[in-house]
Amino acid sequence: MKEELLILALAEAQRRAGTPGDAPAVAAALRARGDVAVCIVASRTGLDWLETRHARGWLSGRAPGIAEFTQAAHAAQARGFVAADALVLAAMRSTYELPLLSWGEEAPEAPRFAAPGRKLDLYAIVDSAARLRQVLDAGVRTVQLRIKTPAAPDAAWHAMLREQVAQAIADSAAAGAELFVNDHWRLARELGGRGVHLGQEDLLALGEAGRAELRASGLALGISSHSLWELARARTLSPRYIACGPVWPTLTKDMPWVPQGLDNLAWWVRAAGAPVTAIGGILQPREVEAAASTGCDGVCIVRGLGEDPRRTLPAFEAALAAGRAHPQPDLPAAPHPSLPSDA
Repeated sequence: MKEELLILALAEAQRRAGTPGDAPAVAAALRARGDVAVCIVASRTGLDWLETRHARGWLSGRAPGIAEFTQAAHAAQARGFVAADALVLAAMRSTYELPLLSWGEEAPEAPRFAAPGRKLDLYAIVDSAARLRQVLDAGVRTVQLRIKTPAAPDAAWHAMLREQVAQAIADSAAAGAELFVNDHWRLARELGGRGVHLGQEDLLALGEAGRAELRASGLALGISSHSLWELARARTLSPRYIACGPVWPTLTKDMPWVPQGLDNLAWWVRAAGAPVTAIGGILQPREVEAAASTGCDGVCIVRGLGEDPRRTLPAFEAALAAGRAHPQPDLPAAPHPSLPSDA
């Protein structure tokens, strides 16, 4: 069922909720009365509070007046966007100029992106240090070690994880490769790692203190994103890159998202402000070429390199170069919804 979207000034929201609280408390009270999405406008200078099924936080950077903002948000909902994405779209100043969205009740921080560095290029995601050595030996220079935590990890599992991460860090350093450790960022930091990748649910679970600790660690951060509100939120952490996915349907994860396609990927590349990597359903060189034609910084491959990366990698590298040599001629003016409106 699509959420009803209420866009109100704080005084009107307080009247309807019957409470004199601040915007987050009042919006939560209104939402608790039914499946409604609430946006309380201008309750802080330059900030609107949104409280929806999918996201809550301070939205900054809105240019339109309230009437224009309301009209644009409802129009985006009519096009199939969930309320959180509709509000982000309505707040945009121009075609690719996204607002910022906070992770919680602290105001969002303006991103401070580093100067462009090396391109991420082909980005192999592996589940063991042995597989990581395989792809490094083949010539891949951007890698992610993704070892998921089981439901009940024991001491033996933690010892295995520590050994795997330490080996991956050593092998990547020896090869001059850029390594991102998925999830286990404190362990990576302890063992001398330089990069980590986190999903948005993990970042939310850290809380303000945990995210501050992560920022202070100096680790290069990769962040997953699947929707406009996730993209607007990811930008506030000034990440090394933002992953856009799934570009095509994928069996690697069971997810509710509509495939982004090349149009949304191209839009992400221009709106993110940070390097963007393509991920999801990329199995063949033709998919690498198509993704690269959008201008993305890197293309993630999970299963496509097969059992013998030395044999398969040259075709993928040639596809990456071909895609970059022939960029997409037509750029999308707007994204399409990436989540069904009743999800």
